[in-house]
Amino acid sequence: MPRSLLEALIEMKGRFGREAARRAIALLERAEKLRLRDPRELIRLHETVLFLRAYPQSPRVLRLADRILFSFADRLRGVDLEPFEDPEISGIAGTGLSTNFSHEIVRRLAARYRLQIDWENYEHRDRLGPVLARLIPLAGEDAAVEPHVDWRRWFESARGNIRWLIANVDPQTYDLLEIPVRWELGDSPASRSRTRLPRREIFYHHGSFIKRSEVSLEAEFAAPRIAVTKVARPRRIVDLITETSAVRYRELYGFTHPDEAHVYHADFGRGVDVYFWGVPAEWRLPLRAYHCGMFFKNGVPIGYVEGLSLFERMEVGFNLYYTFREGETAWLYAQILKLFREQLGVTCFSVDPYQLGCENDEAIESGAFWFYRKLGFRTTSEKIARLIAGEEAAMQENPGYRTTPAMLRRLARSPLIYNGGAEWDGFELRRLGKMPALSEELVRAKRGAEEKRYLRLMQRDRDLRRRVLAGANRKSLARESG
Repeated sequence: MPRSLLEALIEMKGRFGREAARRAIALLERAEKLRLRDPRELIRLHETVLFLRAYPQSPRVLRLADRILFSFADRLRGVDLEPFEDPEISGIAGTGLSTNFSHEIVRRLAARYRLQIDWENYEHRDRLGPVLARLIPLAGEDAAVEPHVDWRRWFESARGNIRWLIANVDPQTYDLLEIPVRWELGDSPASRSRTRLPRREIFYHHGSFIKRSEVSLEAEFAAPRIAVTKVARPRRIVDLITETSAVRYRELYGFTHPDEAHVYHADFGRGVDVYFWGVPAEWRLPLRAYHCGMFFKNGVPIGYVEGLSLFERMEVGFNLYYTFREGETAWLYAQILKLFREQLGVTCFSVDPYQLGCENDEAIESGAFWFYRKLGFRTTSEKIARLIAGEEAAMQENPGYRTTPAMLRRLARSPLIYNGGAEWDGFELRRLGKMPALSEELVRAKRGAEEKRYLRLMQRDRDLRRRVLAGANRKSLARESG
C-alpha cells in the first residue's frame, strides 16, 4: 500500500465533519481496491479500518470499513501469516492461533469450531500417554512393552479429536496436560475482523471526541443513574465474549466461569454497550466479590474490565484493546466506575501496579500512570508522592516535558487509589494470612444467587471492616510491632 495512502487513512482517526467523512470515504474506496503483501502494512490497514468501523463519521464509512474487514481472509491468501499470531494483533480473519486454553474454554470453543492439537508445538506430549493408555486399551498394551510409544499415532488411529478428549478427561487432568490447541479462524465470526454485536442504532461521530481534560469522575458520578437490564437469553452474548477474549490468547476468570443466570446490559450512550456479570457460587472467591464485563463500541468489542471488591473498595482491572486507545478512553472509564459504584455500592477504586506499568511495558508505552493520575487518582506511597510532585512541577514549568520510561517504572511501584481514606493506603490482602470469620448471614449471602447482597452486607459490617483492615495493612502492623 502506498505509504501516503495508509498514513492519510490513519490521520482520519479522530477527524470529524462532512469534509472528514468525504475524505475517509475516498481513502477507504482506494484502500478496498489494493492487494497488499507486506504483513506490517496489512496489519496497520486492518487496525486503522477497525478503528473507523467502531468510530465512524458516516454510514458510508461504516459500510466500507466492514467490506474491507470482511474481505481480510481473502486478502491474506499467500501472505506470510506468522507475524499475525503475535498476541497484540492475533485474531484477524484468515489467520490462526495456538495456545493451551483451559478445559472449560476448549470445551466451549470445540462445541462451535474445529480445533486440533498442535502436535508440532506440543512440548509435553508424553503427559498424554497415561491418559490415552486408559482411554485406548491397545495403546496401554503398547506402552507396557514398547520403550517409545507414538502417542500421536494412537490418538489419530482411534479417530481422536478435541471433543472426544474433552468429554473423556476431567478438567484438572486436562489442564495438567498443557495441550496446545490450534484454531484456524478462516472467515469465522469469532475473528476480530468480523465480530459484531447487533445494534439497532449506530452512533456516528460528527463532532470531536470527549477529551480526558473534559472528564470529571465526580461529575459523572453525580449524573443520572445508568439504566441496567437483565439479559433474558445470555448464551449468545457469553459465547461471543468468550471467543473475543480467546482470539487474543486471553482467559479472564469470569469469562471462563460466567454466571449465565445473571448477565446484565447497560447502554452508556454514544454507541457503547456493556455486558457484565459475576461468577456462580461454586467459583466464587473466599472473601472478595468478583465481577467482570466487556464493552462494545457500535457493536465492535473494544475492551474488558474486571473488579475485585472488598467492603467499599474495588480493585479495577481495565483493559482497552490497543486498536482503540485513541478514542474516548477517559469518558468510557468514568462510565465503568459509575456503573460499578451504582450496582455494587463501591466508592473507592484502586489500580494495581501492574496496570500502571510495573513489569508491564505496554502500560509504560501507553502512559497508563498519567491517565489515572489526571483523573484524580493518588498514590498510596509517600515516597512516590514526592516523585509525582516533582514530575508535575516539571510539566507545569515546561508544557513539552515528558516523563521518561525509567521514571514511569518508579511511579508504577505502588497502587493508585481514588476516593479512599488513608486506612486503605497500606492494604495488602496477602498480609491477612487467614480467612476472617464471617457471620452466618454473610456466609449465606456469599453462597446466594449473586454477590451483590453479600457485598452490601459487608459494607455495613464495621467491625469486620476494622478487623480486616487491621490485619492486612502494613502500616497498622508496623505500628503494632513498634
